[in-house]
Amino acid sequence: MKPTRLLLTGLLSLPLAACGAGTVVPATRQPPPPAGPPASAFMKTGPLMGLDAKHLTQMLGTPRLDIRESTMRKLQFANGRCVLDAYLYAPGQGKEPVVTHVDARAPSGAGVDPAGCATSLQGR
Repeated sequence: MKPTRLLLTGLLSLPLAACGAGTVVPATRQPPPPAGPPASAFMKTGPLMGLDAKHLTQMLGTPRLDIRESTMRKLQFANGRCVLDAYLYAPGQGKEPVVTHVDARAPSGAGVDPAGCATSLQGR
């Protein structure tokens, strides 16, 4: 091989040699996130907490809205005096979803006490 060609080949291979000089970090596999938040992440105390949809509708009547997503169910009850949103999550895989969070508001949008709203809804 001619010296010029040897020099040219050596110079052209320098940038490629720099590419392989780094450290290879092995990829780590992390488990997928859980399907939904555990019920205990939202659980508070209150008169509706822990009720399933059947008992909730027996207590408050037919919901105005029933929204289902993959890991959550929202039941909304209203009577003209207040609107109550109950969020149900399954406490474990294969378990019946239960109320883990409740929001209540007046028709104007102002927040109201969820327990008082639930009482109001029971006496429709």
